[in-house]
Amino acid sequence: MDKPVGMIPALPTPMNEDHSIDFNGLKQIIEHVIKGGMNCLLAGGSTGEYSLMNLEERKKVITFVCEQSNGRVPVMAGTGCHRTEDTIELTRYAAKAGADFALVINPYYMQTTRQGIIDYYKTVAEKSDIGIVIYHYPEVTNVELDPELINELSQIDGIVGIKNTADQQHTCKVIALTKDNPNFSVLTGYEHLILPTLAVGGHGAIGVVHNLVPEHIANLYDLILNKNDLREAIELNKKLLPLYECIEAEPIPGTLKAGLEILGLPGGKSRLPLVPASEEFKTDMKQVLTGLKGLKLEGSK
Repeated sequence: MDKPVGMIPALPTPMNEDHSIDFNGLKQIIEHVIKGGMNCLLAGGSTGEYSLMNLEERKKVITFVCEQSNGRVPVMAGTGCHRTEDTIELTRYAAKAGADFALVINPYYMQTTRQGIIDYYKTVAEKSDIGIVIYHYPEVTNVELDPELINELSQIDGIVGIKNTADQQHTCKVIALTKDNPNFSVLTGYEHLILPTLAVGGHGAIGVVHNLVPEHIANLYDLILNKNDLREAIELNKKLLPLYECIEAEPIPGTLKAGLEILGLPGGKSRLPLVPASEEFKTDMKQVLTGLKGLKLEGSK
């Protein structure tokens, strides 16, 4: 079974004025990131507002992204639900739609035990036809999976990776424990940690700014993994730091949608209780993106 690697944009879901899904806008973003060199697409993740959609809408987004990708790059579908049965249903649907992986958040809110988490992922993996990627985001879920637990989960058949939206020390420990497992990849969920995660043996990153500057994010990955040019990667990362900071100045996905619109791509509104970016933010984002446009590094062609 394959595992996800590389730079993976967490696709937003553009909305029309009535808050219905703008599929034509989503198509434009998909083409933008694939052309920019992204390695995989995340459909229906947190940035895509999955938690504010009903099950049928989530299915439609997953199907649409798979159809638009059309095998050009793999697709990871966000399929986590509160009910285990719903997670399995949506994961099976994603597999039939053509997705290659399913991103499944760990149980939260109605919290369980350590064994409960293991049993949950084992059950989902056993009843799914595609690789399961653990979605670990303790800052949001208030449930932290320790590195040893993640290592245990990584040995379950069908578990192929983790989106680890956790601090670098935690990520380094996960990499150290799972480094000899050829069937498991460690992906950071923080833009600030892309460079250090790749440098210590991580396999990629799922992020938001990938949608805005895919060429630069793809170049960062290429410099480290393929060209072994850490010095140049550090210089590029320094130039991207203002964007990493800016995108989190206000709630996501409002900031991402504002950035997309500055680039001439569709963004639209978000569903309540999410809010749009402020005018002050849009001014700041425009300045940051203008500074990155046509970015050239010493020695680049």
